[in-house]
Amino acid sequence: MSSKKPAEPSPESIARSDRKRLAAEEGARALADVERQAVEVRKNMARLREARQAREAANEALRSTLPVPKLKKRTRKLAR
Repeated sequence: MSSKKPAEPSPESIARSDRKRLAAEEGARALADVERQAVEVRKNMARLREARQAREAANEALRSTLPVPKLKKRTRKLAR
């Protein structure tokens, strides 16, 4: 039994190493894509938060300028 490696890699080992290399490259591209999408989502959330806060501030300013509605007193009906 020879424990020595052959000098030339077999076609199976070449194909295996190519598959591993391609999988690693595809994984790196997928991770970069996920990170890019996460950044876009965070930017959109910040934009929406600012719009909501501006809208709430405008509503509060409008509400403070309007007069406070007076509550009507309830009248009792006379029992017959």
